[in-house]
Amino acid sequence: MAAQGGVQFQEKVSKLLSRQGGKPVLKPNRALALKDAVANRKLKKGEATCITEMSVLMACWKQNNFADGLCSIETKAFYSCVEKAQADMKSASKQTGTQEGRLHPKQATTLLKRYPNLRTEI
Repeated sequence: MAAQGGVQFQEKVSKLLSRQGGKPVLKPNRALALKDAVANRKLKKGEATCITEMSVLMACWKQNNFADGLCSIETKAFYSCVEKAQADMKSASKQTGTQEGRLHPKQATTLLKRYPNLRTEI
């Protein structure tokens, strides 16, 4: 059933791309070539870490009228969690250099400018 749908789709695309009356039905509004730059978008941030430690620390502060001395254990636990999370992020970024297998937009742009797309036929 799925194979028939794929064949029908291919036939429909070939009909749209074929010449009817001497003109192609589908015309691109831009040149079909890669640009030498990528849009500079921000990468998504990772998951939030140490949320439970932070909430325990804030609950302790609230119970003790925001006195730091009475919540030293919770404070140490929170800061140790933050240090561990930062160390994990550094080690992960050193290993891959990219986020989830993707290049940073600036890195992709520098590579595309180093090896530009040939826009003329040989």
